[in-house]
Amino acid sequence: MPELRPTAETLGAGVVKRSTRLADGRELIYYDDPGTSLAAERAIDTRDLGARPETATMRRDVLTGDWVSVAAARQNRAFLPPAELDPLAPQTPTNPSEIPSLYDVAVFENKSPSFGPALAVAHGEAPAGVDAPRDLDDLLAPGLGRTRTSVGRCEVVCFSPEHSGSFGTQSVTRARTVIEAWADRTAALSGLPGIEQVFPFENRGEAIGVTLPHPHGQIYAYPYITPRTSTLLASIDREGADLFDRILDFERASDRVILEGEHWTAFVPFAARWPLEVHLLPHRHVPDLAQTTDVERDELAPLYLRLLRGVDALYDSPTPYIAAWHQAPVNRGRDAVRLNLQLTSPRRAVDKLKFLAGSEAAMGAWIGDVSPETAAERLREAVGSISAEAL
Repeated sequence: MPELRPTAETLGAGVVKRSTRLADGRELIYYDDPGTSLAAERAIDTRDLGARPETATMRRDVLTGDWVSVAAARQNRAFLPPAELDPLAPQTPTNPSEIPSLYDVAVFENKSPSFGPALAVAHGEAPAGVDAPRDLDDLLAPGLGRTRTSVGRCEVVCFSPEHSGSFGTQSVTRARTVIEAWADRTAALSGLPGIEQVFPFENRGEAIGVTLPHPHGQIYAYPYITPRTSTLLASIDREGADLFDRILDFERASDRVILEGEHWTAFVPFAARWPLEVHLLPHRHVPDLAQTTDVERDELAPLYLRLLRGVDALYDSPTPYIAAWHQAPVNRGRDAVRLNLQLTSPRRAVDKLKFLAGSEAAMGAWIGDVSPETAAERLREAVGSISAEAL
């Protein structure tokens, strides 16, 4: 297979970024560990790929004001393929996967995205068929039957070339590389026209709906501010711009703290909804991962690994979860909305899951199955069993 030497850039912690393109023009970025054994040359993607699907359309729910992206092309995505056909593994002669070379960490545009591939147009005339939101006020305007093109970007973040695992199974060095990739992509995606919020996340486990066991996460770049963040902005208006400072002080003084470092604290929140729910906050105000310092990222890598391995130590089998990095919108609330991780799991016992039934799913009125203090005590014990030397 022919090779090329992608454009290289050195980032924090000695991570090297190498940018290239897949056969259909999608962006592919390699993030090499510091001191990697990989060569600078990378294989060219020589697959014969068809055209990318058309960008989906958003429809406005007039009852809630929410925008729903109808992305029918996602029905064709891979579903629990065998290891030899893993689409996130490096390509082989028998596996024409998405990534042509062996890698440490790789990020690429999703083949069947919920948002994109079309973007809003900063200047000039939009391509035919693209009716992107004009601005945030346009998204809030009333009316039945309103639609807009689901412009934006969806990316896949591969934590490892291995077929199975999760963020928590990575080494400290690899975790640090992924964090650098998250920060770099947050900055890049925030600069794209029409992007209002950037959301890195990891879904882990079939019980969550994961369709690929490969250790990976995703990043969504939305053309709007998400409903969850819109609610948060309203709460800040009600409670005050120093809300996150006060939350951190309140939780650090409680018996719900799980893990604490010089720059980060993990805790079970006072009004936790899920049987397992942990929030992780930086000690100083930063709106997103791109604004964290090298020192903060250096501490985050082992601290986050201890937290995730502690979650897995609760039971004899891996725990399903959603790990969601909530970041401030690109153009609003950046002085008040603080970067925070919210890790949630429906697992309420070794063989039981919490399902959202009538009150939660239909009315959004939550009933907790486990007290936050009890959950925190169990998590502290589990995290305490994971030594820093074992990472």
